Amino acid sequence: MENELLSWGQIFASAMWQFTPVWGALALTFAVLIVLKNRLGLLGKLMDSPVGIFGLGIVLFWVFTAIFADFIITMDPIAQFGRVKNPPPGTPLVDPAGGYEYFLFGADHLARDVFSRMVMGARSVLIIAPAATAFAFMVGVTLGLPAGYYGGKLDTALSFIANLVLAFPVILLFYLLVTPEIRLTAIPTALAATLFLFPIIFFVTLFQTRFYTNPSKRNLYVGITLVIGLWAYAGLAFNADPLGIWSMEPNLLNVFVSVVFVNAPTVFRIVRGIVMDLKSRDYVAAGQTRGEGAWYIMLWEILPNARGPLIVDFCLRIGYTTILLGTLGFFGLGVSPESPDWGSTIDDGRKLLTLFVHPALVPALALMSLVLGLNLLADGLREESLKD
Repeated sequence: MENELLSWGQIFASAMWQFTPVWGALALTFAVLIVLKNRLGLLGKLMDSPVGIFGLGIVLFWVFTAIFADFIITMDPIAQFGRVKNPPPGTPLVDPAGGYEYFLFGADHLARDVFSRMVMGARSVLIIAPAATAFAFMVGVTLGLPAGYYGGKLDTALSFIANLVLAFPVILLFYLLVTPEIRLTAIPTALAATLFLFPIIFFVTLFQTRFYTNPSKRNLYVGITLVIGLWAYAGLAFNADPLGIWSMEPNLLNVFVSVVFVNAPTVFRIVRGIVMDLKSRDYVAAGQTRGEGAWYIMLWEILPNARGPLIVDFCLRIGYTTILLGTLGFFGLGVSPESPDWGSTIDDGRKLLTLFVHPALVPALALMSLVLGLNLLADGLREESLKD
């Protein structure tokens, strides 16, 4: 049996067994969601949407895969095993040396395990895409709120800058920002220094407005935000963290700030449009009558009422970012050559696609399924938010 290929049934069963931690985490998560359904707001209401549940299940599958990747992989995703190029799924290793005995989903032209690269690739995507999207939202929200609320010259200036960025083709702009020539300039550091300030500004303003009448709480929360925020800012933007906790490799920093820079103008326009619509509502007029400050009204009156569309767009934007990261990896930009990210793995496999399908097909299906899950989750959230 050691010299025979595994059957497709054995391959499927073995792969499902490797994902045992994921199945357990999924079962526990959905059990908690069902029990606490009435206390979780929009997330609880999502349990009434079959489309939303299916999309959430797919997304959580890949989230837990990224978390438990070290326990799921069968081999080192960047190590080369054996001398046979592109062995098909279920191929036994000549000398497993105490490790896993089969290439479950085959291997690529360098004899690297496709299954392990697919699993570890989920971690690469789910580290960058949600975090970069969250940063882009903080930039877009921080600028979109005053632009929509105040209007006038501020709105004109910010809208002009946003439209200027959006006028450039997204893929081409993203491609240019992550090229090695740009990476060697001061542009990535300058973008990081500018964009990474916005989360600090956002949270400081949030706590300042919320606890303005309670100076002790306000000073505590603002102080914690400034200490942690500026510490992270120094490490991420300038690689100046003395403890080495906050840092990014130059390639990753370049990709990260590029994602934020490309997505922030679209978020800005969405937030601006929502605020222009909501600022004429009665609860805003009531807040103004009570003497509440403009930023308090924007952050604590308008923004909570805009959460539905913004949550939906957040899910969709993570999907768009996943596709952009896959495109970058496919072109060999922004990531190290040996990275197991899905885009690089697809690029490695497509070179011999007419002869061997599995090296490119497996990561392509993984990327497609994650984006599909995010789109279905967004549809479910949109459907439930419209019922509010």
